[in-house]
Amino acid sequence: MTAALLSLTLAFGLITGQFAPQQAASEPLAPELEVRVQQLGKTLRCAVCQGLSISDSPSSMARAQLDMVRELVSEGKNDQEVVDFFVSRYGEWVLLEPKAEGFNWFVWLGPVALLMVGGFVIWRQVQQGPPPQATAATQATPSAPTPGTPSAADDADPYLQAVRRELER
Repeated sequence: MTAALLSLTLAFGLITGQFAPQQAASEPLAPELEVRVQQLGKTLRCAVCQGLSISDSPSSMARAQLDMVRELVSEGKNDQEVVDFFVSRYGEWVLLEPKAEGFNWFVWLGPVALLMVGGFVIWRQVQQGPPPQATAATQATPSAPTPGTPSAADDADPYLQAVRRELER
Protein backbone atom coordinates (compact mmCIF):
# COMPACT_ATOMS: atom_id res chain seq x y z
CA MET A 1 0.00 0.00 0.00
CA THR A 2 2.78 2.45 0.93
CA ALA A 3 4.77 1.57 -2.17
CA ALA A 4 1.72 2.17 -4.35
CA LEU A 5 1.08 5.61 -2.81
CA LEU A 6 4.73 6.52 -3.18
CA SER A 7 4.68 5.45 -6.83
CA LEU A 8 1.53 7.46 -7.52
CA THR A 9 2.99 10.52 -5.83
CA LEU A 10 6.20 10.24 -7.86
CA ALA A 11 4.25 9.71 -11.09
CA PHE A 12 2.02 12.71 -10.35
CA GLY A 13 5.08 14.85 -9.57
CA LEU A 14 6.73 13.88 -12.85
CA ILE A 15 3.55 14.55 -14.82
CA THR A 16 3.09 18.01 -13.32
CA GLY A 17 6.78 18.86 -13.72
CA GLN A 18 7.59 19.20 -10.06
CA PHE A 19 10.46 16.72 -10.16
CA ALA A 20 11.65 17.51 -13.67
CA PRO A 21 15.25 18.65 -13.97
CA GLN A 22 15.73 22.35 -14.54
CA GLN A 23 16.74 23.54 -17.95
CA ALA A 24 20.43 23.85 -18.51
CA ALA A 25 21.74 27.35 -19.04
CA SER A 26 23.36 28.35 -22.31
CA GLU A 27 27.11 28.21 -22.69
CA PRO A 28 29.01 31.14 -21.19
CA LEU A 29 30.48 33.69 -23.57
CA ALA A 30 34.02 35.02 -23.64
CA PRO A 31 35.10 36.23 -20.16
CA GLU A 32 34.78 39.96 -20.94
CA LEU A 33 31.31 39.45 -22.43
CA GLU A 34 30.24 37.14 -19.58
CA VAL A 35 31.22 39.85 -17.07
CA ARG A 36 28.99 42.26 -19.00
CA VAL A 37 26.14 39.71 -18.99
CA GLN A 38 26.44 39.25 -15.22
CA GLN A 39 26.51 43.03 -14.63
CA LEU A 40 23.40 43.46 -16.76
CA GLY A 41 21.81 40.55 -14.90
CA LYS A 42 22.41 42.33 -11.59
CA THR A 43 20.32 45.30 -12.78
CA LEU A 44 17.31 43.29 -13.97
CA ARG A 45 14.67 41.88 -11.61
CA CYS A 46 13.63 38.23 -11.77
CA ALA A 47 9.99 37.95 -12.88
CA VAL A 48 9.37 35.14 -10.38
CA CYS A 49 11.46 35.96 -7.29
CA GLN A 50 10.36 39.61 -6.86
CA GLY A 51 13.41 40.85 -4.91
CA LEU A 52 16.29 39.10 -6.66
CA SER A 53 18.21 39.93 -9.79
CA ILE A 54 18.26 37.43 -12.62
CA SER A 55 21.93 36.79 -11.86
CA ASP A 56 21.19 35.85 -8.25
CA SER A 57 17.91 33.98 -8.69
CA PRO A 58 17.89 30.17 -8.82
CA SER A 59 14.61 29.98 -10.78
CA SER A 60 14.43 28.61 -14.29
CA MET A 61 12.66 31.81 -15.44
CA ALA A 62 15.64 33.89 -14.30
CA ARG A 63 17.98 31.47 -16.03
CA ALA A 64 15.97 31.91 -19.25
CA GLN A 65 16.12 35.70 -18.87
CA LEU A 66 19.89 35.53 -18.33
CA ASP A 67 20.17 33.37 -21.44
CA MET A 68 18.27 36.07 -23.34
CA VAL A 69 20.75 38.67 -22.05
CA ARG A 70 23.59 36.39 -23.23
CA GLU A 71 21.96 36.09 -26.64
CA LEU A 72 21.47 39.84 -26.99
CA VAL A 73 25.06 40.57 -25.91
CA SER A 74 26.41 37.97 -28.34
CA GLU A 75 24.41 39.70 -31.12
CA GLY A 76 26.37 42.88 -30.40
CA LYS A 77 23.68 44.88 -28.55
CA ASN A 78 24.95 47.50 -26.13
CA ASP A 79 23.84 47.64 -22.46
CA GLN A 80 21.12 50.22 -23.05
CA GLU A 81 19.60 48.20 -25.89
CA VAL A 82 19.48 45.11 -23.67
CA VAL A 83 17.83 47.05 -20.85
CA ASP A 84 15.38 48.65 -23.30
CA PHE A 85 14.48 45.18 -24.61
CA PHE A 86 13.55 43.98 -21.12
CA VAL A 87 11.73 47.22 -20.24
CA SER A 88 9.67 46.96 -23.43
CA ARG A 89 8.81 43.35 -22.63
CA TYR A 90 8.19 43.55 -18.83
CA GLY A 91 7.78 47.27 -18.14
CA GLU A 92 9.90 49.51 -15.93
CA TRP A 93 9.19 47.15 -13.02
CA VAL A 94 11.95 44.84 -14.33
CA LEU A 95 14.63 47.37 -13.30
CA LEU A 96 15.96 46.77 -9.78
CA GLU A 97 16.94 50.44 -9.59
CA PRO A 98 14.19 52.73 -10.90
CA LYS A 99 15.13 55.64 -13.15
CA ALA A 100 15.35 58.97 -11.33
CA GLU A 101 12.77 60.82 -13.42
CA GLY A 102 9.12 61.79 -13.21
CA PHE A 103 7.14 60.18 -10.41
CA ASN A 104 10.16 58.06 -9.42
CA TRP A 105 11.74 61.11 -7.79
CA PHE A 106 9.47 60.36 -4.83
CA VAL A 107 11.20 56.99 -4.46
CA TRP A 108 14.60 58.65 -4.45
CA LEU A 109 13.86 61.80 -2.46
CA GLY A 110 11.07 60.53 -0.17
CA PRO A 111 13.33 58.97 2.49
CA VAL A 112 15.61 62.03 2.53
CA ALA A 113 12.61 64.35 2.88
CA LEU A 114 11.16 62.24 5.72
CA LEU A 115 14.48 62.32 7.59
CA MET A 116 14.71 66.08 7.18
CA VAL A 117 11.13 66.64 8.39
CA GLY A 118 11.70 64.32 11.35
CA GLY A 119 14.94 66.10 12.25
CA PHE A 120 13.19 69.47 12.06
CA VAL A 121 10.37 68.28 14.34
CA ILE A 122 12.86 66.94 16.88
CA TRP A 123 14.91 70.15 16.72
CA ARG A 124 11.77 72.27 17.32
CA GLN A 125 10.76 70.14 20.31
CA VAL A 126 14.21 70.48 21.85
CA GLN A 127 14.24 74.25 21.26
CA GLN A 128 10.81 74.80 22.87
CA GLY A 129 11.76 73.12 26.12
CA PRO A 130 9.18 71.62 28.50
CA PRO A 131 5.48 72.17 27.76
CA PRO A 132 4.08 75.43 29.17
CA GLN A 133 1.35 73.60 31.13
CA ALA A 134 3.92 71.93 33.39
CA THR A 135 5.60 75.22 34.30
CA ALA A 136 2.21 76.92 34.93
CA ALA A 137 1.10 74.10 37.24
CA THR A 138 4.23 74.35 39.37
CA GLN A 139 3.87 78.12 39.67
CA ALA A 140 0.14 77.94 40.62
CA THR A 141 0.79 75.76 43.69
CA PRO A 142 3.46 77.56 45.70
CA SER A 143 3.21 75.25 48.69
CA ALA A 144 2.42 71.57 48.47
CA PRO A 145 -0.25 70.26 50.84
CA THR A 146 0.90 68.01 53.61
CA PRO A 147 0.26 64.32 53.03
CA GLY A 148 -2.36 63.94 55.77
CA THR A 149 -4.64 66.83 54.83
CA PRO A 150 -7.11 66.48 51.94
CA SER A 151 -7.37 69.38 49.51
CA ALA A 152 -10.61 70.95 48.21
CA ALA A 153 -10.30 69.08 44.91
CA ASP A 154 -10.09 65.78 46.77
CA ASP A 155 -13.33 66.54 48.66
CA ALA A 156 -15.23 67.05 45.39
CA ASP A 157 -14.09 63.74 43.85
CA PRO A 158 -16.78 61.08 44.53
CA TYR A 159 -14.36 58.22 43.91
CA LEU A 160 -11.96 59.45 46.60
CA GLN A 161 -14.85 59.93 48.98
CA ALA A 162 -15.97 56.34 48.44
CA VAL A 163 -12.41 55.06 49.01
CA ARG A 164 -12.13 57.04 52.24
CA ARG A 165 -15.43 55.61 53.48
CA GLU A 166 -14.22 52.08 52.76
CA LEU A 167 -10.95 52.71 54.56
CA GLU A 168 -12.70 54.05 57.66
CA ARG A 169 -14.69 50.83 58.14
